Amino acid sequence: MIPLPLSTIAEITGGSLHGPPGAVVSGPVVIDSRAAGPGALFAALKGERTDGHAFVSGALAAGAAGVLAQRPVDGPAVVVDDVQEALGRLARGVLERLPDVTVAAVTGSAGKTSTKDLIAQVVSRAGPTVWPPGSFNNEIGLPLTVLRADEGTRHLVLEMGARGIGHIAYLTGIARPDIGVVLNVGTAHVGEFGSRENIALAKGELVEAVPAGGTAVLNADDPLVAAMAPRTAGEVVTFGRSPGATVRAEDETLDGQGRARFTLVTPEGRAPVALRLYGAHAVPNALAAAAAARAAGLAPDTVAAALSEAGPVSRWRMEVTERDDGVTVVNDAYNANPDSTRAALDTLGHLARGRRAFAVLGEMAELGAVSVAEHAKIGQHVARSGFAGLIVVGANAAPMAEGAGQVASWTGECVQVDDVGAAVTALSERLRPRDVVLVKGSRVAGLERVAEAILDGRAGEAAR
Repeated sequence: MIPLPLSTIAEITGGSLHGPPGAVVSGPVVIDSRAAGPGALFAALKGERTDGHAFVSGALAAGAAGVLAQRPVDGPAVVVDDVQEALGRLARGVLERLPDVTVAAVTGSAGKTSTKDLIAQVVSRAGPTVWPPGSFNNEIGLPLTVLRADEGTRHLVLEMGARGIGHIAYLTGIARPDIGVVLNVGTAHVGEFGSRENIALAKGELVEAVPAGGTAVLNADDPLVAAMAPRTAGEVVTFGRSPGATVRAEDETLDGQGRARFTLVTPEGRAPVALRLYGAHAVPNALAAAAAARAAGLAPDTVAAALSEAGPVSRWRMEVTERDDGVTVVNDAYNANPDSTRAALDTLGHLARGRRAFAVLGEMAELGAVSVAEHAKIGQHVARSGFAGLIVVGANAAPMAEGAGQVASWTGECVQVDDVGAAVTALSERLRPRDVVLVKGSRVAGLERVAEAILDGRAGEAAR
């Protein structure tokens, strides 16, 4: 963060200064008092379970220069009506003081985090880049990411999520994108939005925020995304496998480990790409990253080389690890929706050629009225893939088992369990050397613990 006096922070946020006006915040801005240090600004957020105001003394004792609070505290502070909204105003004010920063923002129903990580790894070749760890894509995480930028930052790569209409518009009001990337419109969160058309309406708020002189990067292979083109004042650039896409892939193949190889094709030239990421579904994400990097001024050969060297950054997203006995574990447990789950299952099938495959799947949350049908379809997909086993975790995922049972030709085994411990036990009893396992579910399932237990040989401990 750029150094700012508390008095200036009060002006930006519309708050009132309590304490010495000369106190200077040099960063970082934190919401966890344990992360506070000399020069930090502690934002005392009030949550459902905890109130940050109870931890002010610890933050100040650690050296924090001040507090963003909703009531006076025992120390230097800027008092505001709403700390969360003030965080957004502060982030916007800091970004306005950094005119040399190019902002790239990504949204979509699936692949946001992986694509954000790819874009950041590519554009960092052209200058210092700030991007969020994991999925800091909401009203709190996004401003905290913006506030990490300083005078040396040249690229700010952001992820924007939405739980309803207007959420992305709010985020773009904090950080207006020079480059706006929309990946896809799927069924994730359809229970909250009501329809894919409403999801498209919300995701399109990102391209509406791209100004004249900016670039909207749209998926040519997704009709609902491609239809967003009239909604932006910026230049429209498309990506995808379609022959008419501005940035596209040709000669696409998968190696023996399920990693894509293709020729990157752009108006400026062609270059070979060999991804380190697993699965064919990584190709559209890589193309989106290439299109965004092109909009930032990078040449095709530079982009291709960076994509070929880029690795997974955020945890529990297609992490492929092999045990000493040859068992391969694919930990994709960070989150799940129907589209991403099918893509992960297809990757499992490719990795397991000639070997037995097991899918350990938890619920896909926030699907609303289509939840039962979508879970059943995933069960059918597992069975039609010919996997050796499906372990369904939790009552909300139970329709997967019913779907798998509807495929009469499947000779595999389906087991339904109540929790993570039971899943570890069931899987441990069935695994043999050289088997391949996929673990995937929405965050509420906590299935990363299954992958970790199987890899660490802690089946008994996890079951307890």
